[in-house]
Amino acid sequence: MAEQSEVPDNIKRIRTRIVLESDIVKNTAATNFPNTYPGIDDSWRHEDFCRVPTMAIEHVFVFNNTSIIADEVLAHRLGLIPIYADPGKFDIKKPGDNATDANTLVFQLKISCEQKPDARPDETDPNKRFINASVYSGDLLWIPQGDQASRFTDDNAIRPVVEDILLAKLRPGQVIDLECHAIKGIAKEHAKWSPVATASYRLLPEITIKQEIVGDLADKFAACFAPGVVEVKKEKGVKRAKIVNPRRDTVSREVLRHKEFQDIVQLSRVRDHFIFNVESIGILPPEKLFMHSVEILVEKCVLLREALERKIEDSMQE
Repeated sequence: MAEQSEVPDNIKRIRTRIVLESDIVKNTAATNFPNTYPGIDDSWRHEDFCRVPTMAIEHVFVFNNTSIIADEVLAHRLGLIPIYADPGKFDIKKPGDNATDANTLVFQLKISCEQKPDARPDETDPNKRFINASVYSGDLLWIPQGDQASRFTDDNAIRPVVEDILLAKLRPGQVIDLECHAIKGIAKEHAKWSPVATASYRLLPEITIKQEIVGDLADKFAACFAPGVVEVKKEKGVKRAKIVNPRRDTVSREVLRHKEFQDIVQLSRVRDHFIFNVESIGILPPEKLFMHSVEILVEKCVLLREALERKIEDSMQE
């Protein structure tokens, strides 16, 4: 393979920056494809590219449920409770497999509602008038199986991630008695196995000051951006605006509304620099979720490339 030519600076900027002007966004289309520019090789290389399962309640065995929540609705609510358990410590339970301590977690929910003997006759708050008026995720009791009690202790103890998720409301005489089995799975099969609440990404903002902004204009310039993006420093008695943290910029383009700044500042985004925001539901930390997702993406890319190579080999032999 021929060596890749040096990319000229003007083309490099077109390829790597999305430019934001007051009324238009430029360079939105990617051009890093093979043969786009003469002498520049953009073919994909594996060396350049150098399943996140969780545990969730899958089976609910209802022995008694006299609440107003139907069995199937209650089972659905139970399935969506995030379970604090390291999925790496468990096996996948395939259809037909028996439940064991290696692939299943068992929870029990046995609760009934009663009148509080010391409640005032005119009390209107159900939580003050009744015992167990509300059933929460924290009422689930983990029942260790096999050697699970010794494997998961202290901070690693199996439990719902959040204990105040409302499952049902009861009144005196109503009972919920059931057993839940949590198994390992991935969100591709059902959302209840998703370890992520919200995930998003954006391109890194880039703010280029073409000439110094000093004096009162420096304060006005800083006010055009989110707090922390621009810092006004006084050097030798003169205030100067400096970009200190472009990551915080929301790219509102407010600065381009002012004529005095239009020709001395350029807003852009770095095309190949992504800022990811991953919000975990508490089962796994965000940094671990991201690394797992990258590993999965790499595996899929390798698998696809191998399939394409086999297809090419087969076509050449025909």
